Amino acid sequence: MHTLALDIGNTAVKAGCFDGPVLCEMAAGLTAAEVVGLVKRWQPQHVIVASVAEDAVLTVEELRDMVPGDILAFSAGSTAVPLRNAYATPHTLGADRLAGAVGAATLRPGRDTLVVDAGTALKFDLATADGTYHGGSIAPGLGMRLRALHTFTGRLPLVELPAADATIPLVGDSTTGSLLSGVVNGTVAEITGLIAHYQQRYPGLGVLLTGGDAAFLAARLPARIFVVPELVLLGLNRILAYHVDK
Repeated sequence: MHTLALDIGNTAVKAGCFDGPVLCEMAAGLTAAEVVGLVKRWQPQHVIVASVAEDAVLTVEELRDMVPGDILAFSAGSTAVPLRNAYATPHTLGADRLAGAVGAATLRPGRDTLVVDAGTALKFDLATADGTYHGGSIAPGLGMRLRALHTFTGRLPLVELPAADATIPLVGDSTTGSLLSGVVNGTVAEITGLIAHYQQRYPGLGVLLTGGDAAFLAARLPARIFVVPELVLLGLNRILAYHVDK
C-alpha cells in the first residue's frame, strides 16, 4: 500500500513516499506543483498532512481531488497517536514535534529517546520507554540567531552559515568570524549541555538529530548522536498506519 506523508514547515515542504513502513522516496523544499507531481506519480492510497505554517503552499482541500484514498490532516491536539501525550497544552503543540517523537519511538521502541530537531527553531522532545511523549524545549535555530543579531543591532552584518565542513573558529578574529563562533559554537554547547542534563535523568538515553541544519551540526556534535533526516516523515507514516489499521 502506497502512502504519502507531507510535513509543511515554516520554511520548507518535505514529503515521504512509503510502501507500508518502508520509505521509498523523500524530497524537501518542494513547491505545490512538485507535491502534485509526487501525488500523480505515486498515486497514494492514503495521505497524512502535518502543517505548522500559516500560509501552506498546498492545502488538504486541494489534495482531496487527487488522492483516491483518505487524507488525514494531522493535529497534535486532536489526532490520536501511538504514544501517550503528556503535554499540558496539546492544542499548542507543533505537529512536527509530536510526529518526530512518534518516529523516535518507532525506531527505538521501549527505550528513552531524545529528539533534537535543528530547523527554523531548535527543538528538544522526549519520548520515554513507557511510550509517553513529555515535551521538551524550543529555542531559536541557527539561521534565526544570525538574522536576529543583524535585525536587532545597528551595525552587525547578516551572516549566512558556511558549508557543513567549514571550520568555525573558537576565537573569531573578524566580526563575521565572531558571529559564527557565537552562534554555531554557542548552539553546539547548548545542545551538548542539554543532552548531558537529560542523560543524568535518563541513563542510557538515545539521541536522534533531525531537521534542516542536522547535517551542519552533526560533525560538531558527539558521535553517539544519530542523524535521521526522515524522522518526522517516519512518525507521520506511523501515525497514518495507526489510523488505517483501526
